[in-house]
Amino acid sequence: MSEKAVKAGGVEIATEAFGDPAHPQVLLIMGAMASMLWWPEGFCRRLAERGRHVIRYDNRDTGRSTGYPPGQPPYGFDDMADDAIRVLDGYGLGRAHVVGMSLGGMIAQFAALAHPDRVASLTAISTSPVGTDTSHLPRTTAAYMEHAATGESVDWTDRSQAIDFMCRDVRAIAGTAHPHDAAAARRLIEIDYDRARSFASATNHFMLKGGDRWRGRLGELQPPLLVIHGTADPIFPVEHGAFFADVVPGARLVRIEGGGHELHPADWETIVTAITEHTAG
Repeated sequence: MSEKAVKAGGVEIATEAFGDPAHPQVLLIMGAMASMLWWPEGFCRRLAERGRHVIRYDNRDTGRSTGYPPGQPPYGFDDMADDAIRVLDGYGLGRAHVVGMSLGGMIAQFAALAHPDRVASLTAISTSPVGTDTSHLPRTTAAYMEHAATGESVDWTDRSQAIDFMCRDVRAIAGTAHPHDAAAARRLIEIDYDRARSFASATNHFMLKGGDRWRGRLGELQPPLLVIHGTADPIFPVEHGAFFADVVPGARLVRIEGGGHELHPADWETIVTAITEHTAG
């Protein structure tokens, strides 16, 4: 495991790599308000043990990457898609297999559309297709929406308030197939909060705009697509993943039975195996 700061385009992006650089490259992009720590070290190591060089990084406004005052994000989806390419440049890589989860899955889609020559394959986990009408699909569950609304009253600069809310959040997005480990979740959230330059700045992710030029063009996606989706995902119900796989010719869908909007350790083997197979070409 090695850490590296990539500086380009006026931003600094904190990264970490696992495995042999001579192996096929896999770039991991995490979702809203989530630093690279939400790609668990054990998950990354397991993927590296399967013969992949794995790179994870902090999106803007998370972890140790460049941050901005809350409520004032001077960037959008297109910039975050370019950040993924900046990370590849920082490692001297022409191409990589890109894996994105949730909001990171959307960023990965924009990166694959804008830079098809840099994305060898795309894996989308717990996300929804961009630039496509999804109004006919099931929406985020009422229970999760009710929980999310309580986030508006959180003082994100208050460590206790922020951590308590995030603990409730990861419980709310957990699946039904496996027990939720509340103690492990709290440990991760505490580390994530204390590591961040400004944890409150991560709320900027809910204000992102952009990507309009790709509206109606998802069919142009060139890299081979793998969709991984939990059947108990309360944020993006599994129909989003199934629709995504239908929209893109040749895509493969892997359903995680009872899986939520999470990377539960009990599902790592299924997910890592699917990614390994998808990135073998």
